[in-house]
Amino acid sequence: MNTLRLGTSDQAIEQAAALLRQGELVAFPTETVYGLGAHALDPLAVDKIFAAKGRPSDNPLIVHIAHRDQLAGLAESLPPVAEQLMEVFWPGPLTLILPRRAGVPDRVTAGLSTVAVRMPDHPVALALLEQTGVPIAAPSANRSGRPSPTSAEHVLEDLEGRVAAVVDGGDTGVGVESTVLDVTVDPPMILRPGGITKEMLEQVTGKVQVDPSLSENRHPDPGSAPRSPGMKYTHYAPQGEMWIVVGDVDKQSATIQSLVDKSRREGIKTGVLTTEERKGAYRADAVLSCGERGSLETVAAGLYGVLREFDQLGIERIYSESFPEAGIGMAVMNRLRKAAGYRVIRAEN
Repeated sequence: MNTLRLGTSDQAIEQAAALLRQGELVAFPTETVYGLGAHALDPLAVDKIFAAKGRPSDNPLIVHIAHRDQLAGLAESLPPVAEQLMEVFWPGPLTLILPRRAGVPDRVTAGLSTVAVRMPDHPVALALLEQTGVPIAAPSANRSGRPSPTSAEHVLEDLEGRVAAVVDGGDTGVGVESTVLDVTVDPPMILRPGGITKEMLEQVTGKVQVDPSLSENRHPDPGSAPRSPGMKYTHYAPQGEMWIVVGDVDKQSATIQSLVDKSRREGIKTGVLTTEERKGAYRADAVLSCGERGSLETVAAGLYGVLREFDQLGIERIYSESFPEAGIGMAVMNRLRKAAGYRVIRAEN
């Protein structure tokens, strides 16, 4: 199958919507990353997502909608806190875990009694959802485990020939996936940190919990069923082995350079993931900046593209700086830990 690369004209959006209604897969931009869309209420179409991505079958999907009235066909009920959050953060990078309505296919929810729903804040995504007229299940448009795509080129690197079309809307903005918040529990619980931070949520709802696997910086029990995308499995990983160095920033730099020197003496092609402020501090086969330490939003936006660039450069081992976990820093560090397979080194004193 040849993958069509479509633009964002009205005609292109109509063509993409027709493919989705016919049960085909279409990748499209959102404000976070590119999503791999299928008709959410068509089990055969949803099956194609798992096949194209190589995605484990117990990993639930997020359903994207254009209008809140579409929730009636997806959620059995709406907790009052969900209404509050939708008023403030929809459209936007917030996914809500809601009680599932019986008509939602098991393949979408991985058999859970809940369904994950969001309304994206991207003009192309909303136009496509509007034109399609049905809810669209859409995980990130990459092969399972790989860094999420923030451009159409990234989608085609992983999924060329596996999907009917990609709508090229340019680079995405937020760069990390949506925050996933379970509002079926009280207080609500963050299952995956993202573009809407804990601090932002608490301004609306009061106290918000964080799933223990996030606060303890570990994978949930491998025998358990994930309640949200991004919880159980290795994600976002570059092809090279990756390590995160934690501790004082200056000590991080010294430790990273020492580790890089050792790796290169061993004949290993080695890279450093850093920021604009510190990229001149390193000597390595590749020193790549994902943004500005003083603006972690830029780090979030640039992270996945840098991980893919290390692959293009053939880097075999990566040492990454770490970042404060306030605000969107929680999402950045969550993605880095998963990309590194939780390999962490403490900076030398």
